Amino acid sequence: MSSVVKAQPSADASNFAKQLVKRRNIGIMAHIDAGKTTVTERILFLSSKIHKTGEVHDGKATMDFLEEEQKRGITIQSAATSVEWKDHSINIIDTPGHVDFTAEVERSLRVLDGAVAVFDAVQGVEAQSETVWRQANRYGVPRICMINKMDRVGADYYRAIQTITDRLNARPITLQMPVGQEKDFNGVIDLVAMKMFEFNEEDTGKAFNEVPIPDSLRDEADLHRHDLCEIAAEFDEALLDLFVDDQPIPEEMLKAAIRKGTLGMEVTPIFCGSALKDKGIRFLMDAVIDYLPSPLDIPPVEGIDPKTDGPATRAADPSEPMSMMAFKTVAEITGDLTFVRVYSGILKKGVRVLNPRTRKHERIGRLVRIHANKRESVDEVGAGDIAAVLGLKNTATGDTLCDENAPILLSEIQFPDSVISMSIEPKSGQDRDKLTEVISRMMREDPTFRAQTNEETGDLVISGMGELHLEVTVNRIVNEFKCEVTTGRPKVAYKQTLRKTKEVETRYVRQSGGRGQFAVIYVRYEVGEPEDGVYEFESAIKGGNVPREYIAPVGDGIREGVLGGGPAGYPFVNVRAVLYDGKAHDVDSSEMAFRAAGVQSFREACDGNSVLLEPIMKIEVRTPEEFLGSVVGDLNSRRGEVSEVEALDDLRIVRGLVPISEMFAYTSALRGATQGRGSFAMELQEYRQVPNSVATKVLAGDV
Repeated sequence: MSSVVKAQPSADASNFAKQLVKRRNIGIMAHIDAGKTTVTERILFLSSKIHKTGEVHDGKATMDFLEEEQKRGITIQSAATSVEWKDHSINIIDTPGHVDFTAEVERSLRVLDGAVAVFDAVQGVEAQSETVWRQANRYGVPRICMINKMDRVGADYYRAIQTITDRLNARPITLQMPVGQEKDFNGVIDLVAMKMFEFNEEDTGKAFNEVPIPDSLRDEADLHRHDLCEIAAEFDEALLDLFVDDQPIPEEMLKAAIRKGTLGMEVTPIFCGSALKDKGIRFLMDAVIDYLPSPLDIPPVEGIDPKTDGPATRAADPSEPMSMMAFKTVAEITGDLTFVRVYSGILKKGVRVLNPRTRKHERIGRLVRIHANKRESVDEVGAGDIAAVLGLKNTATGDTLCDENAPILLSEIQFPDSVISMSIEPKSGQDRDKLTEVISRMMREDPTFRAQTNEETGDLVISGMGELHLEVTVNRIVNEFKCEVTTGRPKVAYKQTLRKTKEVETRYVRQSGGRGQFAVIYVRYEVGEPEDGVYEFESAIKGGNVPREYIAPVGDGIREGVLGGGPAGYPFVNVRAVLYDGKAHDVDSSEMAFRAAGVQSFREACDGNSVLLEPIMKIEVRTPEEFLGSVVGDLNSRRGEVSEVEALDDLRIVRGLVPISEMFAYTSALRGATQGRGSFAMELQEYRQVPNSVATKVLAGDV
C-alpha cells in the first residue's frame, strides 16, 4: 500500500498552479564571446529589471559580478535572475561559454526547461557551441536560437543557420528574415505574422516601427513563409490540410504547430538581431513565451523511492509532496547558499526536509530569489520555480531534498573528470589551515575542482578542467580569500588501465604471536570498455569458501588499489574484478585481512600489466589563411592529428585532436604564429594510450 497520499489543493497550491502555465525556466548558452551575457543584459533592461545597461568589455555587466569575470570580460560562474515579460515570469540562468567552466552549463541544463542558444552571425557554430548543444540534447532541453551580431562585418544569417544544420545535426526553422546585414542591418520580417519591423537607429534598436513589407523583399519573404508552413504542417493535420489546399494559415495555428515541434525537439526556431544595439531582443523574449516550455509541458521528473528502490515520479503540481534538486552551491562565511529547482509541492521557509543521499534532515532557514549578486527574501516557492536556500549544512550539488513522508531520490548530475593538476602550498605556515578551509569551500562550489594530498610527497594537489580553470581558482584564493600561495607547474591528469586479463592468487598471511591475519583470494581482472566506468566488482564465490561478510572488504581493498594508482600513482579506469575463490581461517580471518588482501591483489594484477592513458582534446583553431601552414605544422609537432580544414571567407578553421600534455601555453604560441589574430578552443574528447617513448618519460618523472 502506497504511503504517498496526494494532498487536497490548498489556496496556496491553487494559486501556484495558475502561475505555472506562465512560467519559463531558461538558460542562455553559447560559445565564448557570442554575446550571451549581452543578450541577458538587454533582457534585464527591456523588462525594467535594471535601468541602465552595462557592457561585458567594460566589466560592468550585471550578471558578471565576480572580480575575475569583470577583469577578464568572460562569464565564469552561471548567474541567475528573473524577469517579468507580458504577464509571464521568466527565470534566467546566464551560463559560461568557456569549456573550462562547462560544469556550470551541465548543472544548469539539468534543471532548466528550455534554452536560448546564441550564435555569432560571422562565426556560426563554434567549438563550445557543439559542447553545450550536446549537453542540452542529453537533458532533453528544447531550445530556440538567436543569430547575434548581425551588424558585424562578415555577418551571414543563412550561412550561420547552415552551420547549425551541418555541425549540430539540428533542424533549424527560420521564423525571421533579416532586412539587410552588416552595417545595413536595420529590421526583420516576422515570417509567422508576415509583418516587417524597422529598427529606429536613433534609439539603437530599442524602438521599432511596423512598416509594410517592400515589394523588393515580398517574393523572398513569401518563399521563406512557404518553407516555414511546410515544416509546421508536420505537427498539425488541420494546418496540413490548409497548406495542401493553398489556403491562408492563421497566425495562432502556425504558432501552435511550431511550439509543438519545438517542445518535441524536432525543430529549432531561429531569430536574429544585434544584442549590443538592442536589436531583436524584444522578439526573442516573445519567442521564449511562445515556443519554450512551461513546467507543465515537461514530463514528470523521475527518481527512485528510497524505501522500496522502485521507480517514483513527481509532476509539476503544487499539491504533490515537495521535491527539489540542489544544483549549485556558493560557499559563504555565514553558510552555504544553495540554488534549488522545486519540481513538485511547495517549499516553505522553516520546514524540515530529507536528503535521501545522506539520510539526514535539513531545515529551510531562509529562502531567497536571486538577481545576480542581489537577494530578495520570500516565504515560499512553488513547483516549477527556481530559488536559493541559505544555511544548508549537509547538502551537495546534485542532492535531492524532499518531503520526509514521501521521499524520492532524483538522478545525480554527472560531471566530467579533471584533466590537469598542479601542486599548491601556502607561502606562510600559518595559512595552512586557512588554505585547507578555502579549498574545501571551493570544492563544494565547483564539482570539477578537486584536491587531494599526494601520499608519497605530502604535496597538496589541485585538479581542474584546464589551465584557465586552475588559474582563475588560484587567483580567487589569493584575491578573494586573501591567502597567499605558491603553485607548481601544471601537470596532466593521466590515467591507467590494465593491458590484458589476468588471474591473481593472493595470500595475505601474517603471524606475530597471538591471533594472526589470514586471507587467501583468487581474483580475475578484466579490461572493461571505455564507457564501463572506473571500477566494477563482482563475487562469483560458490560454496562459501570466502564467508559472505568478507566479500565486501575484498571489493573495498581492490577499489583502494584502483584509485590509488599502483606504483605510478595514476588512478586506473575500466577495471572489472571478479572474486571467484578463496580461503578463510576460523580464528585468524577478519575483514581487515581480506581488505588488505584486496589491496595486495590489485598491486599484483597491475605489476607489468598496466597501460598509461592521456587526455586527448578536440581542438578548433581559427586563423587567417596566410598563417594556415604555420598553425598546422605546429599542431603536427605537438602530436596533433588534423582532421579537417574549413574555409570561412579569408579565415581557416582547423579541427583535429591533440594531447593536452602538448598544449600548455599554446595561447602564446598561437598568438606568435598568427600575429595575434588566431584563436582556439578545445574540449576533452577521449583518453588514449600514451606512446611508449612518452610514457617512459612520464613514469620516470621527466615531464
